[in-house]
Amino acid sequence: MSARLLRSSIRRPMADLETTRALVARACRVLGKLELARGTTGHVSARADDGTILVRGRGPGETGVRYTEATDVLAVDASGRKLDGPADLEAPHEVFIHTALYRADPTTRAVLHVHPRTVVLFTITDTPLLPLYGAYDPGGLRLALGGIASYPRSVLVADDRLGDELARAMGTARACLMRGHGLTTRGGSVEEAVDVAVRVAELAEVNYRARLLGEPRPIPDEDIATFSQAERPWRRDAAWRYYCRLTGEEGGDAS
Repeated sequence: MSARLLRSSIRRPMADLETTRALVARACRVLGKLELARGTTGHVSARADDGTILVRGRGPGETGVRYTEATDVLAVDASGRKLDGPADLEAPHEVFIHTALYRADPTTRAVLHVHPRTVVLFTITDTPLLPLYGAYDPGGLRLALGGIASYPRSVLVADDRLGDELARAMGTARACLMRGHGLTTRGGSVEEAVDVAVRVAELAEVNYRARLLGEPRPIPDEDIATFSQAERPWRRDAAWRYYCRLTGEEGGDAS
């Protein structure tokens, strides 16, 4: 796919279910190839304009997150009930992560749940993710300063009650560390939810490596103040194109 066509696909409305299905599958492959999702665990979803949720399926027919195809992405309703898809795939056991976050915030259009190892280490040690850098990644700094929530339970979010509990813990944050479990992010688009996950994983990796070398020092307040301006939207589009090219997703069609 050319860079021009890829840019066009980023801005296309999510009214077309098949286009959205392909985008969800692509996001799964990107996350898998970036090793933010390993094996068969993890899922991405998007909410289409008509309220239908398109989510990576789980079951005997799956081949792993990094090999997800559009045919592996199911349509489910607002309660997580399967509407279509292969007979050997069902909605993820934790589809309630997705349905609860969509229910809690009508502006959320995409949700993902993955298990990056370094992130999980921070969830089980109660170690904070410190704002250790600024110019290295201003978006990651903004997340460190208040965009990351925490969910204190290490359980499968397998029903509406637990989904709502997670949504309350997440509040308005775009990312949530789940104790002994993993990471959930959300955004106004699939691309944004992926971008947040990548930034949180990088923040965790830098914090982890800094602690191996010594006592990490957050950057000073006066430097933090220089990054008060919101990130420009085009940077997320550029990051998405980079992730796709890096992982070999630029060539071929969207699915």
